Amino acid sequence: MPTAYVIGRMTIHSREWMDQYFAEVSTLIESYGGKFVVRGGDPQTLEGAEALPDAAFVLEFPSREQATAFWNSPEFKPLIRLRQTGSHLEAMLVDGELPT
Repeated sequence: MPTAYVIGRMTIHSREWMDQYFAEVSTLIESYGGKFVVRGGDPQTLEGAEALPDAAFVLEFPSREQATAFWNSPEFKPLIRLRQTGSHLEAMLVDGELPT
């Protein structure tokens, strides 16, 4: 089954935005067929020297199209702006289907 993942690394500068953001974002992700696979802090380096983020997340979607539709949705735009008031995010979209 094809899947797609949004993987994010977040540096948090303030926490004022977090209650409202997380109260709304999970339902929105679900409305596009997605779910949180990982959502949390306390990252630990296993290899490499890159600075660790404050938190990381992995979202799983049934397809790349659904992940992209969520990320570009008009409903997500205000939540992006809200999140950006107190954090910096690096995010990527990757296919989850293993090669055969």
